[in-house]
Amino acid sequence: MTIVLLLLLSSLAIAALFAWGRPGRRERAVREVLDAADALEDRLRLARAEIEAVAGNGGHDPVGDAMREMLRQRLWLRDHGRDASLTQLAEVRSSIDAARDRIDQQLSLIERARSPLA
Repeated sequence: MTIVLLLLLSSLAIAALFAWGRPGRRERAVREVLDAADALEDRLRLARAEIEAVAGNGGHDPVGDAMREMLRQRLWLRDHGRDASLTQLAEVRSSIDAARDRIDQQLSLIERARSPLA
């Protein structure tokens, strides 16, 4: 009987540790999404300045489109982040990272176009 009770208590302790660890992973995932969004916002501001320096203020604003998309993702996180699965949070993070990669590619193209060797 004592062994069964010890096994049961051990199982409950292990389950409690796993349940307790989950909020940490979720909080870390949310923090990583927010950090990625902050990094994207920084890149978008730089991209806007670079594009305006090369092309002026007129025409289509791809940076504005990206900023609106980032805002949409931040609002989603605010509204659903608490209940979102780790998979959903990872998908949002991946989407933000992909957007930042696209902006970095555009900034590289602008830099090459501005280079005197181009």
